[in-house]
Amino acid sequence: MKKKVYIETYGCQMNEYDTELVKTILRQEDYEFTDDPEEAEIVLLNTCSVRENANRKVYNRIHQLKSHGRGKGRAVKIGILGCMATNFRQQLLKDSSLPIDFIAGPDSYKRLPRVIQQVEETGQKAFDVTLSEFETYADVYPTREGGVNAWIAVMRGCDNFCTFCVVPYTRGRERSRDPENVVEEVRRLAAEGFRQVTLLGQNVNSYNFEGRDFAYLLERVSEVEGIERIRFTSPHPKDFPDRLLEVIAWNPKVCKQIHLPLQAGSDRILALMNRTYTQAEFLALVEKIRSKIPQVVLTTDIIVGFCTETDEDFRETVRVVERVEFDSAFIFKYSERPRTIAARKFKDDVPEAVKTERIVYLNELQKQISYRKNCAHVGQVQEVLIEQE
Repeated sequence: MKKKVYIETYGCQMNEYDTELVKTILRQEDYEFTDDPEEAEIVLLNTCSVRENANRKVYNRIHQLKSHGRGKGRAVKIGILGCMATNFRQQLLKDSSLPIDFIAGPDSYKRLPRVIQQVEETGQKAFDVTLSEFETYADVYPTREGGVNAWIAVMRGCDNFCTFCVVPYTRGRERSRDPENVVEEVRRLAAEGFRQVTLLGQNVNSYNFEGRDFAYLLERVSEVEGIERIRFTSPHPKDFPDRLLEVIAWNPKVCKQIHLPLQAGSDRILALMNRTYTQAEFLALVEKIRSKIPQVVLTTDIIVGFCTETDEDFRETVRVVERVEFDSAFIFKYSERPRTIAARKFKDDVPEAVKTERIVYLNELQKQISYRKNCAHVGQVQEVLIEQE
């Protein structure tokens, strides 16, 4: 009889894609998936470690899962996947209050069946969190469960080492897939009825495979018949050469939307974050993007309350938001992450009340900006992609 697996996914789009990979790998080993944790013999949590709030959600969920199966006489195995597996391996396995049987990091999913088998045969906890310089899962074609949009990871890892970010430590260094391999996956998706693809990477526009860059990849993907829209996320402001902007501007299949993470408006804070650009350079890039792509939709990420951020530093962020007028923004309080440069070198010294005050102010400001920009579209006819009825 096939063993039933239940999986929950937390965090970014890359985790959504990785869940599809895991399902494909386990199905090949004769596991089947259920949407009901009460039915499962194996429960997997594909986790995020970018912010403390994401960690708390997972810890709370682990404790909730104690009641599933174990209290009803079934030997349910609980496994942790994703970035928390890499970042908190020792804590997860040593905490006796957590009913965790195994963990597997983002580069270990091909070996997941072996990890599960080891737990079942020995009755001991097991882990595999080895990071790879080469693994891209290019030889695994994820089985999607319908829809019109598909995620495709075109590169993995990150070499930027922003001081607040744990990703280089949980997902390793950058490596890119062969563009022909990506294009073949897109062709298969088009044949299955998908109409939009979203190209994924921790720093997607730093994609480079043997000298072929992200602009080249966008052009190749756009040649696939049946694919009508191409999106990508998440990019870094430092990796927007003119050629890439020209491809976005002139290729009708590439959506005119760019996510451009600001993170902070203060040059001092940007330097502490190791963002490698100044406020003036960021604003110049925004101006260049809008001159080349007048209809572009710009979205962003912002962190408030980073180490030593003063009122004046925060006002610089506010000034940038007011000047750029992003269409929308994802705004977060700074959350110290273990192993990061900031955790090792800086003090998380901005009071929680101040962080809250700043995020409330910035969210309200962005809400007003988004409302004004949305009002400008009233009365227009726009083409949309219907994802589900």
